[in-house]
Amino acid sequence: MALVKFGAGIIQISGSIAGTVHARNRFGNYIRPRTKPVNPHSARQESARSDVSYLAERWHEDLTVVQRGLWNTYAAAVAMKNRLGETIHLTGFNHFIRTNCVMKTWGTGVFDDAPTILSLAEKDEVLQCSEEDIAAQTFTFTCDTGGWAPNGDPKGRILLYQGQPQLASRNFFDGPWRYIGVIDPVEGAAGTATKGAGFSFALGQKVWFQARVMTTTGRASTRWSLDPRTIVADP
Repeated sequence: MALVKFGAGIIQISGSIAGTVHARNRFGNYIRPRTKPVNPHSARQESARSDVSYLAERWHEDLTVVQRGLWNTYAAAVAMKNRLGETIHLTGFNHFIRTNCVMKTWGTGVFDDAPTILSLAEKDEVLQCSEEDIAAQTFTFTCDTGGWAPNGDPKGRILLYQGQPQLASRNFFDGPWRYIGVIDPVEGAAGTATKGAGFSFALGQKVWFQARVMTTTGRASTRWSLDPRTIVADP
């Protein structure tokens, strides 16, 4: 891996060019050789591909012109960030796929109608992993109970993702992630939810988590990272 310092001609690069990958981490810009990952054809991978294929066909075959137009209106109003941190706007098709892939993750229906509130969902500032059970291989999460009350567009679910456990000495992590379940409205109102681990974990390891909010009208938040948790002995 080579470190890179860009001059006046190039400010930033992210992605692959020929046989090299340009990226950035907290230590700065770097370049590494491009490697082609192995395609494991896992059940999760094939399910995700099937979902995208189904939704793409639904966009073209089932949605009306008006519905597609309203998704385009939503997309034009919602600013996103690309890998360089620049503000961009996705297409209505992109947002339809993005929202409904989240819906398909937990096996529920599809939002054919675009959200009428023209913004992304807000994250739950209180959400954190508060406890783990090594024997049962479960994690308990606490969330903002007040944030589930109707406010024009209440939370429908919070999707939870677990990172692959790491050494306790690690201070950053960027995948792989595995979906482990949702906090539903009943659990959200109670303020706690216990979910089974996606990756097995053991004493002394550190585990990261991510989450994403989906509201009742189909507004999906960006995924955000929770504070990592170092696994300690059960009380």
